[in-house]
Parts: sequence; C-alpha cells; structure tokens
Amino acid sequence: MAPIPAELLPADEDGIRLPVRTAPSGHLRIDPRGWFTHDRFRFLAVLVVLLTVLVAALAATRASGGKAGFKEIGHQAGPQVLASSDLYLALNDMDAQLANVLLVGSAQNLGIGRQQALGTFEQRRRQADQDLQQAAALAGGDQSAARAVRRALDGFGRYQALAGQALLLDGQRPHPAAAPPAAAITLYRQATDEMKQVLLPAAEELRAANADRVGGTYQSRYRALRTGSDAVLVLGLVTLAALLLLQVTLARRTHRILNPALLLATACVLGGTITASTVLGSSADHLRVAKRDAFDSVIALTRARAIGWDANADESRYIVDRERWSDYQNAFYDKAGQLVGLPTAASLPDTYQAVLQQVVIKYRQNEKDVPFTGLLGDEFRNITFPGERTAAEEALLAWQAYQANDVRLRGLMDKRQVQAAVTFDTSPSADDSNGSFTRFDQAMARVIAVNQDQFTANIRSGADVLSGWTVVPPAAALVIIGLVLAGLRPRLAEYR
Repeated sequence: MAPIPAELLPADEDGIRLPVRTAPSGHLRIDPRGWFTHDRFRFLAVLVVLLTVLVAALAATRASGGKAGFKEIGHQAGPQVLASSDLYLALNDMDAQLANVLLVGSAQNLGIGRQQALGTFEQRRRQADQDLQQAAALAGGDQSAARAVRRALDGFGRYQALAGQALLLDGQRPHPAAAPPAAAITLYRQATDEMKQVLLPAAEELRAANADRVGGTYQSRYRALRTGSDAVLVLGLVTLAALLLLQVTLARRTHRILNPALLLATACVLGGTITASTVLGSSADHLRVAKRDAFDSVIALTRARAIGWDANADESRYIVDRERWSDYQNAFYDKAGQLVGLPTAASLPDTYQAVLQQVVIKYRQNEKDVPFTGLLGDEFRNITFPGERTAAEEALLAWQAYQANDVRLRGLMDKRQVQAAVTFDTSPSADDSNGSFTRFDQAMARVIAVNQDQFTANIRSGADVLSGWTVVPPAAALVIIGLVLAGLRPRLAEYR
C-alpha cells in the first residue's frame, strides 16, 4: 500500500478534506460567537424588562402609600388632633366664662354682663360636648385615645354638675361685682379643680395620643416617599445603563448604529425616571411642610391660645376669690412663662413685665436671635410662611401690652379699688385689660390661620402631585417593554 501524504489527516484517507469530528472531551464546548450575539441580546433585554418592571412597581407602590398618608394626615388623624386641640380651647374658655359670671354678678355698665358671659359659657359647653362626641366616635381601636375620652367624659359630667349648682346659687342671690355668695365660690372652686386636675389633663392626653398617630404616619410615609424617590432614580439609571449596553452590543454585532425603537425606549426610561423621582420627592416635600412647618405650629399655637385664655381667666379668679388670690397669681405667671419663657426667673408682676420689655427690645434689634422660649418662642423659631412673622410679632407686642395692663390691674387690687379693677378687667377698650387681651387673641388667631391655610394647601398639592401615579408607572413600563421588544425582534430574527 502506498504511503499516506503528510498533509492528509489520518481520518481523511481519501484526501477530500472533510471536517473531522473530534472525540468528546467530557464537556460541551460552546462557540463564543454564538453566545455573544443572540444569547447576549436576550439576556440584556430580559434585564432591561425586569429593571423596568421593578422601577414601575416601586414608583406606583410609593405613590399609593403617599396618597394614603396625605389622606390620613389631612382628612382623618390630622382633623382628630385639631378637634382635640379645639376641645382644650373650649374647656379653658368655658371655665373662664364661669368665673366671669361670678365676677360681674348683677352689676351693670361693665365690659361684659352676666347674660353675655352665660351665653359664651353655654356656647363653649356645646362646643366641648360636640368635640368629645367626635373624639369618642373616632377613637376606634386606639386604647390611649379611648381611655382619655372616657376620663374626659366623666370629668365633663362632674364639672357641668358643679358649675350648674354654682350658677344656680349665684343667680338666686343678686350681688355687686366681685362679691358672689360664699357657697357659689365653694362650688366654683370644686368645678375649676375638676377642670384643672381631670378634664384638661384628659384633653391633653387625647391630643397627645392623636398627635402620636399623626407623627407615626408622617414618619413612615415621608421616609417611604423620600427613599422611594432616591431608589427610583438609582434603579432608573441602572435600567438606562442596561439599555445603553444593549444598544452598544447591537451596534457592534450588527453594524447598525441606530435603532429607533430602542432610542425611543431610552428616552422614555430617562424621562420617566427623572419625572417619577421628582414627583415622589416633591410630594415628600409637601408632606414635610404640611406636617412639620404648618400642622405642628397649628397645634402648638392653638394650645398657646388656650393657655392665654386660661391666664386671662386667672385675672377674674384673682379678683373674685380672694382667699386663693396668691394661687391664681402664681398660676397666671406660670402660664405666662409657658407662652413667653424669659431668660431669668420673673414670677412677680413688676419683674416679669420689666424682663419681658427687655426681651422684646432685644428681639427687635436682631430678629434672627430669639431671646425667649415658650410656645411663642417655638413659633418664632419656625417662621416659614408669608405673613407669619408679622402676625407673630403682633401677638408678641399685644402680649407685652396685656402684661403691662396686668400690672396695673393688680395695683388696683392692692389699693382695694375693687370696682375700678373689675371695670378695667372687663373693659373692651384697647387700653384696658380685656381689650389688650382681645388684640393678643386676634393676633394668635391670625398666626394659626396662616399655618392652617398652608397645611390645607400642602395636603391638597401633595395629593394632586401623586394623582394618577398608581397608573402612570405601569403604563409607561408596558410602553418601554414594547419598544424594547420591537427594537430587538428583527435583530434576533437574523440569527434563526
């Protein structure tokens, strides 16, 4: 047999150079060119689709949670807190009007008359009763709120019974100003003690329980919106990078630079990512402004207003119940400190007024440095909205004027000029005690209104920003997925 040429393989003895099948080596060898084309296209396409679905789901769920947060804070738990604050306000003024009824007696030509004080007392009683009924209906499964409501209802019943007896005795024995029957004063003391020791603490407990609920809702919803905004941005950029990598791979392997469908999908991903992240971030900002800047101020200022009413009532109590005059004077200045806390102790009329005057002068020299504490101090450190500083400054100056009139009132009582003190205490004149307090109260109402309006506006705007965003992300995801498939299908067909 002739020798085999060297250039022919042993398995190709006929010399026709057919492909040679090699023996299996124990594992499958995959052609790299096959994996780096259509398999890689499919892998990148699936990655883009999964990321798109993830971004859409994240945006939609965070938007849905945000809408629920705006609803709860703006229309459910938030109004409950406001109602409990309104209850605190009504209860304070109710007791103040009871003191005024005993103070004026059958006297005429005072700033207020017996019938006017009785009318306001009844108005506040109905308001408090309505607030308590609403609180009882809304307490639901909140055990803290339910306990507070029960305590308040029990105390309210006892208070009304004592107040009614005091009014009955007072009405049966007409008397001049500041000289009610001793039995009526005894019943009034019991009633006001019930108010201070049971009713007001229960109302504050109810407010705190509802405020905790609002605070918890705010923290969870705000955190979800803010982290959702950041996560959507990051995942959206990752999706964009995967989509760009797919296009680069297609261009290199198919030598086609432009793919219109994928370019449009890229634009949709970029625009959708920026828009979704902005929407979630904007709604988080609205929620923060509504809760921290507006709502918290409304609650604190409403409480400050109620404390102011109670302090004003302490002046009437100071006149009408001389056995407890020192207690009522101390209570007055304790409440004054809660409203405007001074840097040095000042519990006497002259010293408090002198220090307050120095504090106001220092503030007007530098508005950025607030030299006092208390609820008004907190408000001045949280000035946020147009018109808020002006109203707050009006309240501060009116409080200063009222404090000056308080010094004058106590001076009249020290001189035993009781009739003059009662007239000055009840007079609506701007230069008298009750008139200056009315200016303070009206300024406080304006500050509250500024914050209340901003709370309402930001709740509405935040909910509007999220409107439709439970539907938009899934719809956008379907469009993007459709564009990816439309851009990739012709290229995959080339490898069949």
